[in-house]
Formats: sequence, structure tokens, C-alpha cells
Amino acid sequence: MVKLTRVALLLFADAICINLAYIISFLLRFEFEVESNVFSSWFSVYIDNLIFLTIVKLIILWLFGLYNSLWKYAGTEEVIKIVFAGFVATTGSVLYLELVQDYFPRSVYVFSCVLDVVMIGGVRFLYRYIRNLRNPGSFNNFMMRFGKKDIIGNNITKVMVVGAGDAGATMIREIRNHPEYSKKVVVVIDDNPEKQGKRIAGVKIAGGHRQIRSIARKYNIDEIIIAIPSASQKAIQQIINEGNKTRCKLKTLPALIDLINEKVSISKLRDVDIEDLLGRDPVQVNLREISGYIEGKIVLVTGGGGSIGSELCRQIAKFMPRKLIALDIYENSVFELANEIKTKHPFLEFEATICSVRCKERLREVFIKYKPHVVFHAAAHKHVPLMESHPKEAIVNNILGTKNMIDLSEEYAVDKFVMISTDKAVNPTNVMGATKRVAEMILQTKSKTSRTRFSAVRFGNVLGSNGSVIPIFRKQIEQGGPVTVTHEEITRYFMTIPEAVQLVIQTGAMAEGGEIFILDMGKPVRIKDLAENVIRLSGYVPYVDIDIKITGLRPGEKLYEELLLDEEGIEKTAHDKIYVGHPLPATAELSHLLEAEQEADSSDETVENKIKSLLEGQDEEAKVWLHQMVPNYKEGRGI
Repeated sequence: MVKLTRVALLLFADAICINLAYIISFLLRFEFEVESNVFSSWFSVYIDNLIFLTIVKLIILWLFGLYNSLWKYAGTEEVIKIVFAGFVATTGSVLYLELVQDYFPRSVYVFSCVLDVVMIGGVRFLYRYIRNLRNPGSFNNFMMRFGKKDIIGNNITKVMVVGAGDAGATMIREIRNHPEYSKKVVVVIDDNPEKQGKRIAGVKIAGGHRQIRSIARKYNIDEIIIAIPSASQKAIQQIINEGNKTRCKLKTLPALIDLINEKVSISKLRDVDIEDLLGRDPVQVNLREISGYIEGKIVLVTGGGGSIGSELCRQIAKFMPRKLIALDIYENSVFELANEIKTKHPFLEFEATICSVRCKERLREVFIKYKPHVVFHAAAHKHVPLMESHPKEAIVNNILGTKNMIDLSEEYAVDKFVMISTDKAVNPTNVMGATKRVAEMILQTKSKTSRTRFSAVRFGNVLGSNGSVIPIFRKQIEQGGPVTVTHEEITRYFMTIPEAVQLVIQTGAMAEGGEIFILDMGKPVRIKDLAENVIRLSGYVPYVDIDIKITGLRPGEKLYEELLLDEEGIEKTAHDKIYVGHPLPATAELSHLLEAEQEADSSDETVENKIKSLLEGQDEEAKVWLHQMVPNYKEGRGI
């Protein structure tokens, strides 16, 4: 009923506007000489056809949808629609007069067309204005323009918008249309010199991103919104770096790919996160290649409840495998993953399996039951300091567990096997890295004789993984500090978890057997710089609100990590972020143990039996054995 009333009022108002436009047009054409015979004769033609001319124009306006638009949100599109509707309506009136063999002076058509557009458009924008006045927040919005508080006493957040494009203009209008957020855009930043000094949506464009700090101080800015969804990650990183020099809160819009088919709005804003500081564009993968080896296949992911394993499951699920199995020893994390996958992919056959990779016979049951085609092996002990204190646990999990998976994958004819390795396997200075290097050598040795295509993927740290540096920093900040860093100059390679996992899945498509793939991690990040940025993004000032304490390198910790052994060399692949190292033979000691498995009379000299004997000895004996297996393992603090 309300809608019908609104349409009826608009029709009535338009009818008045149409006829008023004709009357004014005749007055203009005859210079207001209304008493002349000429005016009377022409005006009588209008009077005779008044009703039909009005009906013709109203029908055309209706066909253009001028009575079903939401005029509360009228903008450029509606203005264009009114202009075209006015022109077509005038054309319709001309055709009608020709049909009845009447006509007006040509200037009357022109004047009436222009007046139709102005008056009909004016009615709609007047309607929008009146609705806004009826909105309880409109007066609040008006008051915010002139004060530091809104009408109910909330402090106004002064906003700087970075980006004077379509997204920036939309964001300014969105903030104006939503006074309940108590925000006010007072200045805009854009690097285009042709835009600087001008205004966008009524707000001054004051300078480029290098002036963010000074402009923020001048305008007393509280919040910076980065509204450039099409910008590269490198450009976003530069803006964030400048924004971090202020005490402003930083927010950003998602990337353009994430905004497709979605409207730019305040609800799409998110806090700037540490991932934005990596300065790398999103990873691109070959979806056709990936689908080719996963779609319709049975895929097993070990360590499925961990940071990497769970993300592998999330992304693999998108490629429609026949069945997806997440294997993990810890029930809570894999239980939560199962609920998530089943909610997002209700038609996917997903199995959560509780099992340890240490137990070969239990693993055999899993292989017999599910018969996987593809295996991603992410189960491992990864924490360097803990493994220094528990070397036997690292050996049995990272070496024996991996060997169990490799042996069973070959025995049960798995097509592809991808192992998650680490940059710490290169010239290792810690137990964790050494065990991973042994696992790599076992995999490469097995690949020489197996029909299963075994490969490993080496990469550095992933942001936000369980026990990684970012969650530790955030927890320390929540507790009031200090944030601890082990060395002033320590650096690490970083990737986001989704980024690393996408590349891992891509390497599976490229694997032919025996490769160690190395992911392009970008430039190494100084951990002290990372700590300072996390503090800033948490709304504090480093060394003022939250201190940073240097604690010294931990046992087994390097100042910097490497991704490649010198003798491995490196080759490009078809993917610009994936490289491959040349396979290297296993050491003589490890080769002897692996060969002994093939000889029935040497059953005591196997990897499995050797590890079992180590478990009965001391930790130092385990480390000595690792040195034998990995000659370039240099125990202690490395540089």
C-alpha cells in the first residue's frame, strides 16, 4: 500500500511537471506575450492535446523504470536514466502530434525536453532529500560537519581516505550516508598529481602517499582507509609503511578480485593485517593442471589438523576430489576441520582419521581402507627449540613417520606423494632441520625405483601458523609486552598459509618424481621490523607503549635461513614462484641402511631398526647419528 501511494504521488508530481514544462516553454517561446493572437492559437493546440500528451510521456517514463527505482539511493545512473527518458518522452510527444496532424513550434519541443529532465529529476532528488531529513541520523550527520562530536555526544573519527578513484568516492559517500558510524572524511590522498589540489565528493585531495604522515598530523586524523582495491600488494605495502609512521588506525578494502560482484561499503572494510606488509601480489595457480590430478581422486592429507594440513584440506576440497581423508593424531583440531568442511562442502565425502604416522601397521589399515591416489604429507614436529630438547621424538616422527608413509604409498600404488619440507633442511643447524633433510634424502632415493612420483616442497615460515612468531607477538602485546626477538639482525622468509598451500598443490601437478621444489618466498623479513609492525597494527607505539627485548639466539637457531644447497643448483619451472633443485644422492650411511632393507640377511641394518635402537639410548646418541646421516649438519647457533 505504501509503495502504491508513493508511485501515485510520483505520477501526480510528474504530470504537473510535464504540463508546467509545456507552459513555461510556450511563455519562453513567445517572450511572455500571452495576450497576442499568435500565442493563443499555438497554446490552444497544447490545451486540446494536454491529456494525451501527459499520458504519452508518463507511459514512457514508466517504461524507463522511473517509478520502481530506490530514489533514496539515487545517483549517477538515475540521472542518466532521467535524461534518456526525457528525450524519448519528447520524441513520443512529437510522434503523437504528427499522428493527430498537430504540431508545436520546434523551440517548444527543445525547451520542454530540458525542463522535463530538470523538473522530473528535481522531484526525485527532492524526494530523496526529504527522506533523508526524516532519517533520525540526518541531523546528526549535519551536526557532525561542524563539530567534534555527533548529536548524541560520540567522538567523531576523522578519516583520511587513500585513493581518489571510484572506490574512494564510494567510500566517502558511504560514510556520509551512515552517520551511525560517527566517521567524517576530512582529506583524501592520491599519488596522481593531476588529482592533487582538486576535490572528490566534496573532499580535498591533499597530496600523495609520501605525505601521509604530515597530512595526518595537520588534519588530526584518527583513521586511514586504503580504498584502492586494484592496487598491487607492493603499492599497498608502501602506503601501509607510511601509515605506520602515524598513530592512526589502518583499515583497507579487500583486493579487487574479492570485491567482484560486491558493492564497496563500510562493511567490507577490514583492519590492515601483517599479511599486507609482505608486499607480494596474490599467487596465481593453474586450475586446469590442479584439477587434472585431484578431481575425482581419493586424496589423503597427513597432519590434517595442523596449520598447513588443514589449509590443504580446505583448498583441495574446492577441486572436487572423490574423497578427502584428513589424518592426524590430535582429535580436537581434525574434528573442528571435519565440521567446517562438511558445512562448506556438504556433497564432498570427507573422512577424519585419528592415526599416528609412527605406527606403520595402523597406517597400513588406512591405506587398505581408502586406497588413496594422492598423498600430501604434512605431519611433522616443527618447533626448533623443542626438538633440540627432544631429538629422539623428532627422529621417530619426522624420519620414521615419513618413511612409513613413503613405503606404504609405494606399496599401495599411490600416484603422487608430496612432502612438506622446510628451509631449515638446508645446511641444518638444528635437529628439526636435520631430520627433515634425512626425510628428503629417503624420498629422493625411493623415487629412483618407484612408480609413485615422490616430491618435496621446501619453504620458510608461514604467517599465523600454530606456534609461529606472529601469534606469539600478539599474545605478548596483549599482556603488555615486552615483545621478544632473539637477535637484532635475525631474518626469516615468510608466506601466508593460503599462499604456501596453493603453491604446494601446484607442485603436485608439476611433479614427475624426485624433485625438491622451492617456493619463491620473496625477500627475507627482519624479525625486529616485523615485531615493530605488529605493535603498530595493534594500535601501539614501539618502545613507547610496548618495548622490544633482545633475548639472544636459541640453540639451533640461524640468523638467516637458506632455501637451497649450493650443490643442488636451481631451475625455473613453468610457474614464476616455483623453482626446482637437482636431486642429490643420499649419504653413504643412509644409502647403506636403505639398501639393507632389500637384503633378507641384513634385516637388522635398516632405518626402522636403527631408529628403534636410538630410542633406547641417550639424546646425544641420536644427535651423533643425525650428524652421520647429514654431514653438513652443524649443531648449535648458526649464522
